[in-house]
Amino acid sequence: MQLPLGFILAIIIAYLAYRAHSLNKSGAIAATVVGTVVFGVGGLEWAVLLLIFFITSSGLSRLFKKRKQGLEEKFSKGHERDAGQVFGNGGLATAFVLVHFLFPESTVGWVGFAAALAAVNADTWATELGVLNPTPPRMITDLRKRVEKGTSGGISLFGTFASLLGASVIALPAALFTDDWSLFLLITASGLAGSLFDSLLGATVQAMYYCPTDDKETEKHPFHTCGTETVHLRGWRWLDNDWVNFACGACGVGVALLVTAFIR
Repeated sequence: MQLPLGFILAIIIAYLAYRAHSLNKSGAIAATVVGTVVFGVGGLEWAVLLLIFFITSSGLSRLFKKRKQGLEEKFSKGHERDAGQVFGNGGLATAFVLVHFLFPESTVGWVGFAAALAAVNADTWATELGVLNPTPPRMITDLRKRVEKGTSGGISLFGTFASLLGASVIALPAALFTDDWSLFLLITASGLAGSLFDSLLGATVQAMYYCPTDDKETEKHPFHTCGTETVHLRGWRWLDNDWVNFACGACGVGVALLVTAFIR
Protein backbone atom coordinates (compact mmCIF):
# COMPACT_ATOMS: atom_id res chain seq x y z
CA MET A 1 0.00 0.00 0.00
CA GLN A 2 2.96 2.37 0.39
CA LEU A 3 3.29 3.10 -3.34
CA PRO A 4 -0.35 4.14 -3.95
CA LEU A 5 -0.31 6.17 -0.74
CA GLY A 6 2.88 7.84 -1.94
CA PHE A 7 1.17 8.61 -5.24
CA ILE A 8 -1.79 10.21 -3.48
CA LEU A 9 0.45 12.27 -1.20
CA ALA A 10 2.58 13.36 -4.16
CA ILE A 11 -0.50 14.52 -6.09
CA ILE A 12 -1.79 16.50 -3.12
CA ILE A 13 1.53 18.29 -2.55
CA ALA A 14 2.05 18.94 -6.27
CA TYR A 15 -1.48 20.34 -6.57
CA LEU A 16 -1.02 22.63 -3.57
CA ALA A 17 2.32 23.82 -4.96
CA TYR A 18 0.69 24.46 -8.33
CA ARG A 19 -2.09 26.50 -6.73
CA ALA A 20 0.54 28.44 -4.77
CA HIS A 21 2.36 29.15 -8.08
CA SER A 22 5.50 27.35 -6.89
CA LEU A 23 5.10 24.90 -9.79
CA ASN A 24 3.67 25.28 -13.27
CA LYS A 25 1.74 22.45 -14.95
CA SER A 26 4.77 20.55 -16.22
CA GLY A 27 6.49 21.07 -12.88
CA ALA A 28 3.48 19.68 -11.01
CA ILE A 29 3.47 16.55 -13.18
CA ALA A 30 7.21 16.08 -12.69
CA ALA A 31 6.87 16.65 -8.94
CA THR A 32 4.17 13.97 -8.82
CA VAL A 33 6.56 11.49 -10.44
CA VAL A 34 9.42 12.39 -8.10
CA GLY A 35 7.18 12.46 -5.05
CA THR A 36 5.61 9.09 -5.86
CA VAL A 37 9.00 7.41 -6.02
CA VAL A 38 10.38 9.15 -2.93
CA PHE A 39 7.24 8.83 -0.78
CA GLY A 40 6.07 5.48 -2.14
CA VAL A 41 9.36 3.62 -2.49
CA GLY A 42 11.55 5.38 0.06
CA GLY A 43 9.18 6.08 2.91
CA LEU A 44 8.82 8.69 5.63
CA GLU A 45 12.47 9.57 6.23
CA TRP A 46 13.09 10.07 2.52
CA ALA A 47 9.93 12.12 2.17
CA VAL A 48 10.99 14.41 5.03
CA LEU A 49 14.28 15.31 3.32
CA LEU A 50 12.54 15.98 0.01
CA LEU A 51 9.89 18.14 1.65
CA ILE A 52 12.52 20.14 3.55
CA PHE A 53 14.23 20.91 0.26
CA PHE A 54 11.02 21.79 -1.56
CA ILE A 55 9.46 23.88 1.19
CA THR A 56 12.60 25.86 2.07
CA SER A 57 13.62 26.46 -1.55
CA SER A 58 10.11 27.54 -2.54
CA GLY A 59 9.80 29.76 0.53
CA LEU A 60 13.13 31.46 -0.03
CA SER A 61 12.29 32.18 -3.67
CA ARG A 62 9.36 34.27 -2.41
CA LEU A 63 11.13 35.85 0.55
CA PHE A 64 12.41 39.42 0.28
CA LYS A 65 10.80 39.79 -3.16
CA LYS A 66 11.09 43.58 -3.08
CA ARG A 67 14.83 43.43 -2.43
CA LYS A 68 15.22 40.97 -5.31
CA GLN A 69 13.36 43.10 -7.84
CA GLY A 70 15.37 43.66 -10.99
CA LEU A 71 17.34 40.44 -10.66
CA GLU A 72 14.89 38.19 -12.54
CA GLU A 73 16.41 39.38 -15.80
CA LYS A 74 19.53 37.41 -14.85
CA PHE A 75 17.88 34.03 -14.34
CA SER A 76 16.56 31.76 -17.06
CA LYS A 77 13.33 30.99 -15.17
CA GLY A 78 11.12 32.47 -12.46
CA HIS A 79 9.98 31.06 -9.13
CA GLU A 80 7.37 28.81 -10.79
CA ARG A 81 9.40 25.64 -11.33
CA ASP A 82 8.86 23.62 -14.50
CA ALA A 83 9.61 19.96 -15.22
CA GLY A 84 13.21 20.72 -16.18
CA GLN A 85 13.85 22.40 -12.85
CA VAL A 86 12.13 19.62 -10.88
CA PHE A 87 14.14 16.86 -12.54
CA GLY A 88 17.32 18.97 -12.55
CA ASN A 89 17.07 19.42 -8.80
CA GLY A 90 15.39 16.18 -7.76
CA GLY A 91 16.04 13.63 -10.49
CA LEU A 92 19.35 12.36 -9.17
CA ALA A 93 18.06 12.10 -5.61
CA THR A 94 15.11 10.10 -6.92
CA ALA A 95 17.48 7.69 -8.66
CA PHE A 96 19.17 6.95 -5.33
CA VAL A 97 15.80 6.01 -3.83
CA LEU A 98 15.69 3.28 -6.46
CA VAL A 99 19.28 2.32 -5.63
CA HIS A 100 18.18 1.82 -2.03
CA PHE A 101 15.20 -0.25 -3.19
CA LEU A 102 17.50 -2.57 -5.16
CA PHE A 103 20.23 -2.70 -2.51
CA PRO A 104 18.50 -2.12 0.84
CA GLU A 105 21.48 -3.31 2.91
CA SER A 106 23.81 -0.71 1.38
CA THR A 107 24.17 2.84 2.70
CA VAL A 108 24.89 4.16 -0.81
CA GLY A 109 21.25 4.93 -1.51
CA TRP A 110 20.73 7.06 1.59
CA VAL A 111 24.08 8.85 1.35
CA GLY A 112 23.58 9.60 -2.35
CA PHE A 113 20.02 10.77 -1.80
CA ALA A 114 20.95 13.10 1.06
CA ALA A 115 24.05 14.44 -0.69
CA ALA A 116 22.15 15.21 -3.90
CA LEU A 117 19.47 17.14 -2.02
CA ALA A 118 22.02 18.90 0.19
CA ALA A 119 23.90 20.15 -2.87
CA VAL A 120 20.87 21.55 -4.71
CA ASN A 121 19.51 23.00 -1.47
CA ALA A 122 22.86 24.64 -0.75
CA ASP A 123 22.86 26.14 -4.24
CA THR A 124 19.28 27.39 -3.87
CA TRP A 125 20.00 29.03 -0.52
CA ALA A 126 23.16 30.62 -1.92
CA THR A 127 21.23 32.02 -4.88
CA GLU A 128 18.17 33.23 -2.99
CA LEU A 129 19.98 34.70 0.02
CA GLY A 130 23.29 35.62 -1.58
CA VAL A 131 21.65 38.34 -3.66
CA LEU A 132 20.69 40.10 -0.39
CA ASN A 133 24.35 40.75 0.38
CA PRO A 134 24.88 44.55 0.37
CA THR A 135 28.16 44.26 -1.54
CA PRO A 136 28.56 42.82 -5.07
CA PRO A 137 29.89 39.24 -5.32
CA ARG A 138 33.21 38.23 -6.83
CA MET A 139 33.70 35.85 -9.75
CA ILE A 140 34.73 32.41 -8.49
CA THR A 141 37.38 32.12 -11.20
CA ASP A 142 38.86 35.54 -10.40
CA LEU A 143 38.20 36.69 -6.83
CA ARG A 144 39.57 40.16 -7.65
CA LYS A 145 36.73 40.76 -10.12
CA ARG A 146 33.45 42.23 -8.82
CA VAL A 147 30.29 41.29 -10.75
CA GLU A 148 26.62 42.25 -10.61
CA LYS A 149 24.36 40.48 -8.14
CA GLY A 150 22.78 37.40 -9.66
CA THR A 151 25.64 36.83 -12.11
CA SER A 152 26.33 33.14 -12.71
CA GLY A 153 29.64 32.25 -11.09
CA GLY A 154 29.50 35.09 -8.57
CA ILE A 155 30.21 34.16 -4.95
CA SER A 156 30.47 35.97 -1.62
CA LEU A 157 31.10 35.10 2.01
CA PHE A 158 27.44 35.81 2.73
CA GLY A 159 26.27 33.52 -0.07
CA THR A 160 28.75 30.80 0.88
CA PHE A 161 27.52 30.87 4.47
CA ALA A 162 23.93 30.63 3.19
CA SER A 163 25.02 27.65 1.09
CA LEU A 164 26.52 25.99 4.15
CA LEU A 165 23.27 26.48 6.06
CA GLY A 166 21.25 25.10 3.16
CA ALA A 167 23.34 21.94 3.10
CA SER A 168 23.20 21.51 6.87
CA VAL A 169 19.39 21.75 6.86
CA ILE A 170 19.36 18.53 4.82
CA ALA A 171 22.31 16.96 6.64
CA LEU A 172 20.77 17.33 10.09
CA PRO A 173 17.72 15.07 9.59
CA ALA A 174 19.84 12.73 7.43
CA ALA A 175 22.10 12.21 10.45
CA LEU A 176 19.22 12.07 12.95
CA PHE A 177 17.39 9.34 11.05
CA THR A 178 20.52 7.16 10.95
CA ASP A 179 21.92 8.17 14.36
CA ASP A 180 25.25 8.79 12.62
CA TRP A 181 26.62 12.25 13.36
CA SER A 182 29.61 11.83 11.07
CA LEU A 183 27.01 11.85 8.31
CA PHE A 184 26.07 15.40 9.26
CA LEU A 185 29.59 16.66 8.49
CA LEU A 186 29.84 14.53 5.36
CA ILE A 187 26.55 15.67 3.83
CA THR A 188 27.09 19.31 4.79
CA ALA A 189 30.57 19.38 3.22
CA SER A 190 29.35 17.53 0.12
CA GLY A 191 26.45 19.93 -0.31
CA LEU A 192 28.76 22.93 -0.07
CA ALA A 193 31.13 21.35 -2.60
CA GLY A 194 28.26 20.82 -5.03
CA SER A 195 27.15 24.43 -4.67
CA LEU A 196 30.65 25.75 -5.37
CA PHE A 197 30.91 23.45 -8.39
CA ASP A 198 27.64 24.94 -9.64
CA SER A 199 29.20 28.40 -9.41
CA LEU A 200 32.32 27.20 -11.24
CA LEU A 201 30.22 25.87 -14.11
CA GLY A 202 28.27 29.14 -14.17
CA ALA A 203 31.49 31.09 -14.54
CA THR A 204 32.99 28.88 -17.25
CA VAL A 205 30.89 26.57 -19.43
CA GLN A 206 27.21 27.29 -18.66
CA ALA A 207 25.40 28.81 -21.65
CA MET A 208 25.18 32.58 -21.20
CA TYR A 209 23.52 35.14 -23.44
CA TYR A 210 23.56 38.87 -24.07
CA CYS A 211 20.69 41.32 -24.45
CA PRO A 212 21.77 44.12 -26.84
CA THR A 213 18.86 46.35 -25.81
CA ASP A 214 19.55 46.32 -22.06
CA ASP A 215 23.29 45.65 -22.43
CA LYS A 216 22.99 42.80 -19.93
CA GLU A 217 24.41 39.31 -19.58
CA THR A 218 21.65 36.80 -18.84
CA GLU A 219 20.70 33.13 -18.74
CA LYS A 220 17.44 33.89 -20.58
CA HIS A 221 17.04 32.52 -24.10
CA PRO A 222 15.69 33.01 -26.70
CA PHE A 223 14.21 36.27 -25.36
CA HIS A 224 15.22 38.58 -22.54
CA THR A 225 12.76 40.09 -20.04
CA CYS A 226 12.39 43.15 -22.28
CA GLY A 227 11.39 40.97 -25.23
CA THR A 228 14.64 41.35 -27.17
CA GLU A 229 16.15 38.21 -28.69
CA THR A 230 19.30 37.28 -26.79
CA VAL A 231 22.64 36.44 -28.42
CA HIS A 232 24.86 33.55 -27.36
CA LEU A 233 27.79 34.99 -25.45
CA ARG A 234 29.78 32.08 -24.05
CA GLY A 235 29.54 28.53 -22.72
CA TRP A 236 28.08 25.32 -24.12
CA ARG A 237 24.66 25.97 -25.63
CA TRP A 238 23.18 22.73 -24.26
CA LEU A 239 24.35 23.41 -20.69
CA ASP A 240 21.45 25.43 -19.34
CA ASN A 241 20.64 26.04 -15.68
CA ASP A 242 18.71 22.77 -15.33
CA TRP A 243 21.75 20.74 -16.36
CA VAL A 244 23.99 22.83 -14.12
CA ASN A 245 21.68 22.03 -11.20
CA PHE A 246 21.91 18.35 -12.06
CA ALA A 247 25.71 18.61 -12.15
CA CYS A 248 25.62 20.37 -8.79
CA GLY A 249 23.81 17.40 -7.26
CA ALA A 250 26.13 14.96 -9.03
CA CYS A 251 29.18 16.70 -7.58
CA GLY A 252 27.71 16.52 -4.09
CA VAL A 253 27.02 12.82 -4.55
CA GLY A 254 30.48 12.16 -5.94
CA VAL A 255 32.19 13.85 -3.00
CA ALA A 256 30.02 12.04 -0.45
CA LEU A 257 30.51 8.59 -1.98
CA LEU A 258 34.26 9.04 -2.44
CA VAL A 259 34.69 10.09 1.19
CA THR A 260 32.47 7.20 2.29
CA ALA A 261 34.56 4.72 0.28
CA PHE A 262 38.00 5.91 1.36
CA ILE A 263 37.62 7.44 4.81
CA ARG A 264 34.53 6.31 6.68
